[in-house]
Amino acid sequence: MKIAIFSCKPYDRKFFNQENSSHKHTISYFDARLSIDTASLASGFTVVCGFVNDEFDSDVLEILKRNGTSLIALRCAGFNNVDLATARSLKMEVIRVPSYSPHAVAEHALALILTLNRKTHRAFNRTREGNFSLDGLLGFDLNGKTVGVIGTGEIGSVFATIMHGLGCNVIASDPVKHQDCLDLGMSYVELEELYQRSDIISLHCPLNTQTKHMINAQALEFMKKGVMLINTGRGALIEAKDLIGGLKSQHIGYVGLDVYEEEADIFFEDNSGLIIQDDVFMRLMTFPNVLITGHQGFFTDNALSNIARTTLENISSYQESGNTDGLTGSLTDKSRQN
Repeated sequence: MKIAIFSCKPYDRKFFNQENSSHKHTISYFDARLSIDTASLASGFTVVCGFVNDEFDSDVLEILKRNGTSLIALRCAGFNNVDLATARSLKMEVIRVPSYSPHAVAEHALALILTLNRKTHRAFNRTREGNFSLDGLLGFDLNGKTVGVIGTGEIGSVFATIMHGLGCNVIASDPVKHQDCLDLGMSYVELEELYQRSDIISLHCPLNTQTKHMINAQALEFMKKGVMLINTGRGALIEAKDLIGGLKSQHIGYVGLDVYEEEADIFFEDNSGLIIQDDVFMRLMTFPNVLITGHQGFFTDNALSNIARTTLENISSYQESGNTDGLTGSLTDKSRQN
């Protein structure tokens, strides 16, 4: 099949080319992010493969449909950037990669926690300059701390298991209880209680109308002074302006972000020689207790290999059957809509 891959980086080419050796699809790689301005590039491609910041709104989907696209293949787990109602009305199939490596993202969340706590990034810079002073590097034992996990799907449950292994008291909030978490003896509580009890809060829930800006000024009022907030999910789970307010008042002690609501125009590119125009983002960057990484939680060789493999296997299955029914990553499986 003819596949157009958008938001493509050299590492995408590497892993997709490796996996495609057994599928023999015709792949064209586009550096551009998919939007209404670039959708015409996909003319004549049956499959359009997008990533987290590609836009699949109604206008884009209609352009893709007119130009011959029948399958949207997301090489990520989240699908908040896809207008599923429009896709269904246009009879376009949508697939994703629901579980490429939950360990990759969960371990990155731990990396943010450890770095913020023990300030290893600051120590690294100091020691390279011959400064071995410990002033300003004081941390705390994770053992015995209460960690609140919001969302215990594939990634959240792995993260909870890791934190439990470190001796933390782990509590969670999720409408669906994960058996692995229950087996650990974890308690599921309402959000308000999780906010009140947690020393560290980590977000692993999907972005939807119920969760958008769930971390806002009102939620922050319930949290402990000095709380650590970690977000490796989706940027819009947090209202950034309210987060800044919490940092300025020193109610929030630490923030670790691998995602940002307006990241589409910032992340995945080398902007080191540019003036970043997002004032909110740049304000966040000024706080010494804020650590931001550029959506790299997924970025391991295991995850990239699994993403390419699952995506191409799903596309091959679609080619054989003409639909996505039965595929674990299908978002338009007819059998699951009854």
